[in-house]
Amino acid sequence: MLFHSPIAKSRPPQPWLIYLSIRTTAVTEQVRWYHCRPRRARNHTMFVSKLPPKPDFEVLAAAAPASADRRTFVLALIGNLICSWSNNESLFIYVLMILLRTDEASAAVVFATLNTTRARLDLIQRLAKIRVTDKALAKSLTALIERFSESTKVRNELNHCMFIFDSSGAITHTQSMRLMETKASLRFGEIKALDESRLQEMVRTIHEMTKINREIWDLLPRLEAHVHGVKPQSVPRDAA
Repeated sequence: MLFHSPIAKSRPPQPWLIYLSIRTTAVTEQVRWYHCRPRRARNHTMFVSKLPPKPDFEVLAAAAPASADRRTFVLALIGNLICSWSNNESLFIYVLMILLRTDEASAAVVFATLNTTRARLDLIQRLAKIRVTDKALAKSLTALIERFSESTKVRNELNHCMFIFDSSGAITHTQSMRLMETKASLRFGEIKALDESRLQEMVRTIHEMTKINREIWDLLPRLEAHVHGVKPQSVPRDAA
């Protein structure tokens, strides 16, 4: 507890601490009061910033033109991959529209309300189990979803990461923004080299997503005809 010592009024009262010690004997209980000034805390620890060093932007800007061609190529691949993936995902709105037996606007509302790709694909797969009785058609839809999910892994790596540049301005690595959790450890930000093999993986993924896009368009009229019990009609290529 705190109280003020009755000392001279010429200086402001100083806080004192009271320590109460109770000693019990066989005969009496004695209460002893101790007065002492509180010790001032001493902190000799030096503050050391944990921030990384600020990049030398002038040096980077001067060196950047030398790596411009490769950097433009890498960024073009990333943009192409993300654009292709987004267009493929949007086609599942029509799959959802067919399985729900509704209109495009209503399907889009359901699609947008489910705010993760995984939730949207789960809904489509569950609806397919009760709507699609043609085993070959169901197998084709499942295969497309699985292939799209594989391409999603590559897209997520590049859409949710930090890009690491070297002193010449070239993109050399990516650092994931996800937590990597195992039974024994927890790490943040897996770092992967953006080398030639990884660039080739991006190229293959873009080609795969182009094929997936075409195959979804081919599947849609078959799926619609099956769900509504009518003969499938071909969709004009112009409509794609």
